[in-house]
Amino acid sequence: MSAFTLRAQDGAARRGTLGLTHGRVETPAFMPVGTAATVKGLAPEEIRASGAQIVLANTYHLWMRPGREIIEAAGGLHRFMSWDAPILTDSGGFQVFSLEGRRRLDEDGVTFRSHLDGSEHRFTPEGVIAFQAALGVDVAMVLDVCVKLPAEPAALSESVRLTTQWARRSRAVAPAAGTAVFAIVQGGLDARLRERSARELVELDFPGYAIGGLSVGETRAQMEETARATAALLPQAKPRYLMGVGTVRDLIAAVDCGIDLFDCVYPTRCGRNGRAMTRTGEFNIFNAAFTRDLGPIDPDCACSVCRTYSRAYLAHLFRSKEMLGPRLLSLHNVTLLNTLMHDARTAIEAGRWRAFRDGLGFER
Repeated sequence: MSAFTLRAQDGAARRGTLGLTHGRVETPAFMPVGTAATVKGLAPEEIRASGAQIVLANTYHLWMRPGREIIEAAGGLHRFMSWDAPILTDSGGFQVFSLEGRRRLDEDGVTFRSHLDGSEHRFTPEGVIAFQAALGVDVAMVLDVCVKLPAEPAALSESVRLTTQWARRSRAVAPAAGTAVFAIVQGGLDARLRERSARELVELDFPGYAIGGLSVGETRAQMEETARATAALLPQAKPRYLMGVGTVRDLIAAVDCGIDLFDCVYPTRCGRNGRAMTRTGEFNIFNAAFTRDLGPIDPDCACSVCRTYSRAYLAHLFRSKEMLGPRLLSLHNVTLLNTLMHDARTAIEAGRWRAFRDGLGFER
């Protein structure tokens, strides 16, 4: 199961430790996304070297391929993907509800057609929890109803009602040994609905809570305002997880809101497309200026990529369409975010979070 210890707080920013079956996660922490049991382009040992403590995989994609049977036969998801640290699985709700025209929602669950071959499948709250438990993951997420923003008030209200109803059913499932189940707060940008969703889910006493339904079309200011207000509604003694954020600026803002865990495909997607991340901004490696730049990607980064390779070499790899280029840039980007979270933890412990935050130069 899980045990969360809040070790320090500076303003709303929190420093904690989340104990899970496959190890401890020092928070705040960024979770690289391994959607289909792999963080794209990176081997498990590289992910470990990046400073990652936990990775995220996705129920929808693993349900579609390779399926529960082969993962169970392999001894669970950890053995299947050769990752011995904690794994969190998203419920697949976001992916299913993105399948507009391919899914039918009802009181008991959602029926949908695969994006791969059109075959029909059905998710129920109980079935999704059972699937994640069978994979042997450390944290399983409840099936929720995510609504793309902007949305009509009636749609948001219905998503909150069903999310609570499904969370209640998920909570009634006998917990699997070693797997903690987290609930997901919905409500869009509506403060009253967010408050209602949080209140109803907190009453069910889950081991942890996620803030869902953001980073789906709203502005950065709206996301931060809603995340901050929602985090304040959640228990101090339990981990808080903001789903789907992964830029330097958004992570710093989210830590400042009092949130502990984050995930996003952003750093590896940027890496595959030639976009390098730094603490002070991002740049495209295809820019002509970098073809003769023998400096590191980021002079302030101590990752193996920045210690070993130049911008000119990375520019050459991308222009030559060599697969090493996307791998190296993805590794740098993921390491950057993990190092950022390490430094955030250190700053919170030392009582200098504000100085660390403001030193990054983002407008507030």
